Amino acid sequence: MRKPGEPIYLRIHLIALAMVLVATVALPRVAELFVGPLGFGTHALLGLGIAVVGGIALYWLYNASARNEP
Repeated sequence: MRKPGEPIYLRIHLIALAMVLVATVALPRVAELFVGPLGFGTHALLGLGIAVVGGIALYWLYNASARNEP
């Protein structure tokens, strides 16, 4: 039984977190295949954007799960 205030980490949460971490690095690399070489600044900006969007998505996922917890 969970104690009050103990974090909820379901398998889907950990899978989503891993996907965000991989996407932060992998998506700019995949973009290079279609667009061409990207500079360091572009890589950093894309990685940061993906991390922010992924962080917001993870927040919504965790928040929805926490509300459904008895």
